Order: sequence, then C-alpha cells, then structure tokens
Amino acid sequence: MFTGIVEERGVVVDLTVTDADAGSARLTVKGPKVTQDAGHGDSIAVSGVCLTVVDRSADTFTVDVMAETLKRSTIGVLNPGDEVNLERSVQPTTRLGGHIVQGHVDGTGVVTVRVAHPAYDEIRIAVGHELARYLAGKGAIAVDGISLTVIDVVDNDDGAEFGIGVIPETRSATTMGATKVGTRVNLEVDVVAKYVERLLAARDRESA
Repeated sequence: MFTGIVEERGVVVDLTVTDADAGSARLTVKGPKVTQDAGHGDSIAVSGVCLTVVDRSADTFTVDVMAETLKRSTIGVLNPGDEVNLERSVQPTTRLGGHIVQGHVDGTGVVTVRVAHPAYDEIRIAVGHELARYLAGKGAIAVDGISLTVIDVVDNDDGAEFGIGVIPETRSATTMGATKVGTRVNLEVDVVAKYVERLLAARDRESA
C-alpha cells in the first residue's frame, strides 16, 4: 500500500522486452533514495504502478512488468532518460499524508488543459466512461502515483473531464511539473468507490 506522497523523481535506465509472446518486460530505474533500503521482493510504486523489486544496485532497482500492467498504464512507452515518480510502500508507522493508494492502475487519462495561476497550476484530464463513474468533486485520485484532490467533474459524451490543482511543491517534487497538454497519465481511482459499486450491484441482484 502507498500514500500517493512521492519520495523522489527517478530516471529510467532501461526497458527491455523479456517475452515477446507474453508481452512482458523488465524495467530498471535509477532512484537512490528508494533504493537505499530496497530488498528483493519489496514493492515500489513507479508513477503509480506497484512493482516488485527483482534486482538492485547501489542506486538502481529492476522490476518485471507483466503484459496487463503494460496494457493499462504508461510504463510500456517509457524510454531511457524519462523521469518517473517513486514511492516505497508504507510501513505501520508511516503518516498517511495522502490517501490509500494500492498501486493498481485502473487506466489512463489525457491532459487536456494546463493553466498557470500564481499559487497553483490548474490541470484538466479527460477519461473514458469506465473511469468517469468513479470520480467525484472533492474526492481523491492518484495521478501518476500522486495523491490529488478532484476539484470538479464534467461529464461528456466520451466520459468526463476532471480538474486538479498542482501546488508548487508538487510541481517541483514530481513529474507533474513537466506534464503538458496531450500527456497520457496513469490513474488509480479511490478504492472505496469501487467497493461501493460492487456492494450496490450485489444488493440489486439479491433484491431482483
């Protein structure tokens, strides 16, 4: 489990396809802070995707990425030199500064608007119907692994657009500072919304 509070920006060292038939890959990332106490089998969120460490050096770690993860996230389009947001899994004593983030990306969205204001940047992201139903104003969402608050949600024929505000600290500490219109980002909706949907569906079936 993660909190969506990014610890550092890492740099992609290598992304290599390991099984062309299965569509799996191996990713190596440079991240001195998160690597310092990482061990084999530990979890690290890479731009919001929970991945398992299979190898490490002094300042890099390597993970295996399955086809499903490549399909649902932006991991598969990373190139050496690209920056990614990194966060180690939480410990029992960690403050939950963001919200509960599982690192299980639900899909991607596309940045449609970015407007700079004196105290923050306003960003709008378009999503399809499969994710739109989980969004709510003042709710939580993880964007590339960053815990953010949804300002508002505007439904449309394609799904919805939602707004977030990015403060200077988030802009400087994460990859959100370089995110431009047209950028595709990883999204994880609030897990509570998914459980509520599942429970309501089960209730409806039982009462039918």
